[in-house]
Amino acid sequence: MAALVRERAGLLRALARSLKATEPVRTVTGTAVLCKRTAPLGPMPNEEINVAELESIEKYRSYARYLHLAEEKSKQPTWWRTYKQYTQEPAPEKIDIGLPHFRESRKRQLKERRRIATENHKNSDLERAARHRTLSIPLDEVKAEWEKTNGPLHLRKIGEHYGVYRDLFNSATFVPRVMLRIQYGHEDDAMPVYHGNVVTPSEALNLPRVSFEAEEGSLWTLLLTNPDGHLRDNESEYVHWLVGNIPGNAVSEGEDICHYFPPFPAKGTGYHRCIFIIFKQDELIDFKEDFRPSPCHSLNFRTFKTFDFYKKHQDLMTPAGLAFFQCRWDESVTHIFHNLLDMKEPVFEYDFPPVYHPPQKKYPHGQPLRYLDRYRDSHEPTYGIY
Repeated sequence: MAALVRERAGLLRALARSLKATEPVRTVTGTAVLCKRTAPLGPMPNEEINVAELESIEKYRSYARYLHLAEEKSKQPTWWRTYKQYTQEPAPEKIDIGLPHFRESRKRQLKERRRIATENHKNSDLERAARHRTLSIPLDEVKAEWEKTNGPLHLRKIGEHYGVYRDLFNSATFVPRVMLRIQYGHEDDAMPVYHGNVVTPSEALNLPRVSFEAEEGSLWTLLLTNPDGHLRDNESEYVHWLVGNIPGNAVSEGEDICHYFPPFPAKGTGYHRCIFIIFKQDELIDFKEDFRPSPCHSLNFRTFKTFDFYKKHQDLMTPAGLAFFQCRWDESVTHIFHNLLDMKEPVFEYDFPPVYHPPQKKYPHGQPLRYLDRYRDSHEPTYGIY
């Protein structure tokens, strides 16, 4: 019996050898070579970490320290594209069309601040006034210092937030280095113009007083425009005031290219931006093509585009200052349309859609007793329940 078992086992081994000999030989093809993984273009993240010695890695000890190091690491350039680069389109490069500015040395600024801080610490009168709560801070000096340092950069951010550069200069920007001081009305009830404050059309009926710091012998151009008020073309503006070839800061001595016209935001159109732009000229400019008739009470003549105006004279002028206010309709606008523009006053109203009611149920369950009032075929009030 044992001999029979050994004989069968030998036959099975011989059969296995024959099958193995007839099996086709596997070879490496071109597709296998193409699937081979290539080396990365640069160092991979956390490549320097030795996984075998994790205990030797320096610990963060606090979440704040980890967050600080993670932020620093994220700012370092990488050779691979991040998720934001794949999903977000790169922001277009902004063109600076403003005045050139030479920034003071940061080291010198810090040295001057330390000197002032040291003098204040040594001033016993200043310390006594602060302790007795009688210390007064000169706000005029603080404002003057702000206008010389961070003020222009803050004003540019405000202009970008309100879309001033986008709508007037086709997204080109400038830093308003020249501070405009504008006031409507008299000294007793003066209404100043800052950067986005609200001024009513009745307060802006008359010519404002404009002042700014200018070198002797310099020439300037002052513009007041409204990019939100055009009644026919959303891409156009209405020019309210344009004065060119202003000697120094004497606005009254400049050429009145287009005389002042008060703002007239139509009823129902919300707040309008009325923007003052001051341009610094390199030399005397001939504005014959830009002159409007005086008086100019035609909206066609007052149709204007700041971008086209600047593009035509960009070789001889540079935007240097910015100020604007917001205004919306009041009773004085009706007088402007009827008496000055000699036209009917346009009124824009919103057509509210009808109140939606779900399909009526034959047997309403859990509904109030006045459920059927919302489906009543009449205009009787339902006392605000629905």
